Amino acid sequence: MQSNFKSGFVTLIGRPNVGKSTLMNSLIGQKIAITSNKPQTTRNRIQTVYTDEEGQIIFLDTPGIHKAKNKLGDFMVNAAERTLSEVDVVVWLVEPTDFIGTHEQHIAEILKNVKTPVVLAINKIDTVNKEDIMMAINTYKEAHNFAEIVPVSALKGDNKTELMKVLFKYLPQGPMYYDEDTVTDQPERQIVAELIREKALRLLNDEVPHGIAVTIESMKYRKKAHLFDIEATIICERDSHKGIIIGKKGAMLKSIGTKARLEIENLLGNKVNLQLWVKVKKDWRDSDFLLKNYGYKDNN
Repeated sequence: MQSNFKSGFVTLIGRPNVGKSTLMNSLIGQKIAITSNKPQTTRNRIQTVYTDEEGQIIFLDTPGIHKAKNKLGDFMVNAAERTLSEVDVVVWLVEPTDFIGTHEQHIAEILKNVKTPVVLAINKIDTVNKEDIMMAINTYKEAHNFAEIVPVSALKGDNKTELMKVLFKYLPQGPMYYDEDTVTDQPERQIVAELIREKALRLLNDEVPHGIAVTIESMKYRKKAHLFDIEATIICERDSHKGIIIGKKGAMLKSIGTKARLEIENLLGNKVNLQLWVKVKKDWRDSDFLLKNYGYKDNN
């Protein structure tokens, strides 16, 4: 390992649904964090690892910072805000507008107390012209004293190399924390559960997704068949939601299962036999016991 090898932690923050998970997947070149166009897709703090000759960056993808409405919301906001003091660089991802909304004002307030260098990444530049990008840069310059401002497109990968260059600039010299072939600290079971939840988020209508969680009941590998048998349960909050998730003659559940299975096979590099069930647990998002049970543990 070269003597000037750099390593450190970078957190991605921003309001819900601004493209943090898409950006992180793009930067590490592999899909680890799930994405959808629904807010609050990311619930846990997810760590991914990028390694090259220059150094190693451990990215923390955090839930969107928002005003919490229940215990799950509190957990998500705490997970996001706590990372700010634990990292070497903060990347604040925003959209290219000349107006700073209440979500962004709230984040700007939080960042006032942060000593860490903050890089502003203006996302979705593929959707606007250069003048709009310049206006957004000028608007945000007023909100915080940024170390750097980098316009990017998480979806198309525009300016990805420039952003990585900027991040390495602010990282200290240090050791390799993970083997160079490590891409995430997430257990496979957790990624599998999240991929199922992603498909449900994408296929279900608006009122159901916030109230679902996915648990993996069992995950066994059959050596002779080169096959994973996975049993998973989709948890929802109401009987009416259960009906929507299952769908007419089981069509929705089958569709969720089919789409999830393809991605899980891609992840595991093996065939998958996926069995899905649906259970109702009323108001689980406000139950400490059930939140812990479904993997939303506070690490403090």
